[in-house]
Amino acid sequence: MIVLDSVGIGHAPDAAAFSDEGSDTLRAIRRSPAFDCPNLARLGLFHIEGVGGADASVIPQASYARMRERSMGKDTTIGHWEIAGVISPEPLPTYPDGFPDEVIAAFERATGRRVICNKPYSGTAVIRDYGEEHLATGALIVYTSADSVFQIAAHEDIVPIGQLYEYCETARALLIPPHGVGRVIARPFEGKHPFTRTPRRHDYSLLPPAETMLDRIVASGKTVISVGKIEDIFAGQGISEGHRIQSNEDGMRQTMALTSRDFEGLCFVNLVDFDMTYGHRNDVDGYAAALSRFDAQLGELLPMLGEDDVLMITADHGCDPSTPSTDHSRECTPLLILGAGVRGGIDLGTRSSFADISATVLDALGVDRGTTAGESLWSLVRR
Repeated sequence: MIVLDSVGIGHAPDAAAFSDEGSDTLRAIRRSPAFDCPNLARLGLFHIEGVGGADASVIPQASYARMRERSMGKDTTIGHWEIAGVISPEPLPTYPDGFPDEVIAAFERATGRRVICNKPYSGTAVIRDYGEEHLATGALIVYTSADSVFQIAAHEDIVPIGQLYEYCETARALLIPPHGVGRVIARPFEGKHPFTRTPRRHDYSLLPPAETMLDRIVASGKTVISVGKIEDIFAGQGISEGHRIQSNEDGMRQTMALTSRDFEGLCFVNLVDFDMTYGHRNDVDGYAAALSRFDAQLGELLPMLGEDDVLMITADHGCDPSTPSTDHSRECTPLLILGAGVRGGIDLGTRSSFADISATVLDALGVDRGTTAGESLWSLVRR
């Protein structure tokens, strides 16, 4: 299962409540001359309800659906939890005015370092505006966004990466309800002004509040392999083995290598560059080019699938790079399901929850769903 992080396909019915009415990540990037995704087109991406632009003469190779989110959020953590069968009726806390004084004071006492910034900020802009002060004083750059995140940026020459991770672990221990943010994120950077972020980002997430499909799969004796930040999102829970990646391209290379392995279970992949590098920076052409590069690698992956393999492609939220906002957008997401044992061309319509993915995965693997949410699509698509 590959999560194209932030590749939304149009605003959700409740998008106005999230100030996201009109957002459509896929529509925005399709307008770019850099967009070229023939493999996704053949699978059925443009046949999905509400997307449009499909070649009517093409019978999609995959079955396909539009997914709506039931959880009250538009962030990575809640989106992935719902994909994994956990619906969150309450949003995680966000901090549009920065974190309260008592939170910052407790963090400063625990780390022995002063905090600067403490505002919602773009990750690239915050090191541009506060990087020099950080170098001069050693103070930690703490910032947030529209998501439920406590982010700590530090230059690797000032704060060694291991120490930055320790500071994040300290913050994670401090940030309990009512300030139980979804993720604490290490944001290391390097060089001289203009600084550049390094690939050694690390996320420290809340544990899911209920059992997930990952827990069910592992408890059944099968394997869950994480590629990318999946292991971080689930705080390591329900993960048999994890593989960190440097980029979308590296993530796909590792996924193809794992496809050649014989295992029974789930390989769960997150490709974050769409969101982190292009969506949040409102880079329409860069986003389009990144999805086109994924499409080319998808063309390499498809022939590698074995007789018993099932491939699912989905997303966790939107991040429309054409809107003034640099934050996530409340959007529907795609679902493509294919494999030798899966019927192609089945229009599964619009689903009421991302959790239908979890139920489908568990049924495909013959694993009892336990208390996880969702309605399985497996009986509709299996041959």
